[in-house]
Amino acid sequence: MKRELDSLVTQMHAGGIHYDEAVREFKRRYIQEVLANHKGNQCKAALELGMHRNTLSRTMLELELDPAQIKMGLKRPVGSARLPDSISRIARS
Repeated sequence: MKRELDSLVTQMHAGGIHYDEAVREFKRRYIQEVLANHKGNQCKAALELGMHRNTLSRTMLELELDPAQIKMGLKRPVGSARLPDSISRIARS
């Protein structure tokens, strides 16, 4: 993992990515991963991240992370978006 991080940092530096932009993107991605791991539950994610839930909510606003969109990404598709039963039965056989 350290090699991957070193490689990423080198690529970002060579690409002209500024420090503040790199830190912002890391925070965004890390928080998204923790939230996904806890199925969008901000209380559990905040506990894992070592911050208060309100701090997590404020950080999400600053990073323009939409909690509704994170939860939507974790949900199964609505009935109309799923395969009809007859097709899914055929696919299973």
